[in-house]
Amino acid sequence: MTPFEAASHADPYIYYAGLRQRKGLLFDADLRLWIASDASAVEAILEHSNCRVRPLDEPVPLAIAQGAAGRIFGRLMRMNEGAEHQCPRMAIAPALASVHDENIAEIVSQVFESLHAPVDALNELMWTLPLSVIATLMGVPFTQLREVVTLTQNFVGCLSPLSDKTKLDEADAGATRLSQLFAELLLGENERSRFMSHVLRECDVTAWRDRDALIANLIGLLSQTCEATAGLIGNTLIAIHRNPDLFETPEQPARVAEWVAEAARHDSPIQNTRRFVAEQCVIEGCVLKAGDTVLLLLASANRDPCANPDPDNFLLTRPHRRIFSFGSGRHECPGQQLALRIASEAVSELLRRQPNAAVRANQWRYLPSLNARIPYFHRSRETQQ
Repeated sequence: MTPFEAASHADPYIYYAGLRQRKGLLFDADLRLWIASDASAVEAILEHSNCRVRPLDEPVPLAIAQGAAGRIFGRLMRMNEGAEHQCPRMAIAPALASVHDENIAEIVSQVFESLHAPVDALNELMWTLPLSVIATLMGVPFTQLREVVTLTQNFVGCLSPLSDKTKLDEADAGATRLSQLFAELLLGENERSRFMSHVLRECDVTAWRDRDALIANLIGLLSQTCEATAGLIGNTLIAIHRNPDLFETPEQPARVAEWVAEAARHDSPIQNTRRFVAEQCVIEGCVLKAGDTVLLLLASANRDPCANPDPDNFLLTRPHRRIFSFGSGRHECPGQQLALRIASEAVSELLRRQPNAAVRANQWRYLPSLNARIPYFHRSRETQQ
């Protein structure tokens, strides 16, 4: 098994444990990259200033560099360092932190109403609902949600090395149309949502005036929500399926938020991420040279007993839970708490409408991916759980 195959494997965690026993940071000669597998190494890489989110000689992937998707990618705060990272983050992070739970619950309920059969449409729900919530918070009219969801999914296609030319063309078209939609949204002064008004206030406070970068990062909020929150919802439902005794205690399902947080740690929706060494440095006793690539196994770090004692057990009352799924350090995802809340409300609403039936009627497999762990639910018995 390789770390890339592990992301969608039925159970990658024995493999991860074996890597941690060998060394927290080791060089894989076959893959020609460093692998960080324990919490200490992952945290050290994420916090080191010489470990960047993109290689210096390829700030935008070559496959998309000349198109609309590449122009969006090149302005995303999570794909940049320095001012190009900090300026949009200072404008957007406070608005993300200000979102209230009751807003999310209401939006989630509205999206559920638009789906005719939640159990049968579970896969659609996982992908549609988180994007619809974020788009609604940004002020996208309900009548345009389906279009925005489809466009975002098309744009996300450019972020995967597995994408073919058709996917890349769809990503360019999606990026172009999303840019138009958000440009129009920003012009509507009398119809701005609370979230968008907050973002624009922070832009004024910080004197950040790059409207193209703002539009790119609003699209980035949608794209970052797409796979991560879909996987978080799906993996939480699987955790409920696998731990029925825990779920059937008297206080459940009132503690769904704890289920989601532990699912994010126990079975991370984003299994790995990468960093690129800009200048030679020594980390965890290893010399990393300029141009080296480091693969950070976030899911493995979550299962490191030094970070989370008794890591392989699913514990709702885990004290001092550490979750690397959303990163850490300067590039830690500013939407972590919002993603957890959206997933919690989605799972709560599903269980309220169809208690226990949603997962137990299904089996699942994991969608092909080099870094995301997203289940696809189905009713056939042909594919292993």
